[in-house]
Amino acid sequence: MKQIIVSPSLLGGNPLNIEKEVEMINDSDADWLHIDIMDGVFVPNITIGFPVLQRLKSICKKPLDVHLMIVEPDKWINLLADAGAMMMNVHYEACTHLHRTIQQIHQAGMKAAVTLNPATPVGVLEDIICDVDMVLLMSVNPGFGGQKFIENTYKKIDRLRKLIKESGSNALIEIDGGVNGETAPKLAARGADVLVSGSYVFKADDPKATIAWLKSQL
Repeated sequence: MKQIIVSPSLLGGNPLNIEKEVEMINDSDADWLHIDIMDGVFVPNITIGFPVLQRLKSICKKPLDVHLMIVEPDKWINLLADAGAMMMNVHYEACTHLHRTIQQIHQAGMKAAVTLNPATPVGVLEDIICDVDMVLLMSVNPGFGGQKFIENTYKKIDRLRKLIKESGSNALIEIDGGVNGETAPKLAARGADVLVSGSYVFKADDPKATIAWLKSQL
């Protein structure tokens, strides 16, 4: 029976107390830790950089699921590998030569994922779907936490699941944005494999119980 992978987003945590937030994740049922890196160019916000990521590598016991919301992500492949990333996630919209980028990520020893913005159709992945380990569907517009879930995401999961099945791909489907008590069961039922949740987890009265509940979705 499939079990949901939960990847809490550190973006939803307290930036002044990152070490304590990571300790909570280490002690929880979370599978991965989702790290958003933004450059203020691809998206209108700036988050942590590689020095902080290096520090996270030394304290986090969970695999690092790193989501790059930046221009020219190819420049940072080796640095990200050195920082201990398990998954390097690049935006389709930011990669001119996506196939080459995916190859280089794999050559650096990481798993490769591709993110699609809400307005980008899943069909653009038709010729790359068998080369990626995961596809992240943004269910909000990238750049800020706490946004309202975009309902069209459910139909987008259906289309992506169909593409994965017909192509014979083993790619996981990850959802990021507005994952909460209302949307998580629907996303899991629709075929999502990985749920990213920031505010819903870190601002909960009991974050570890919230993570455990997310993992119980089927």
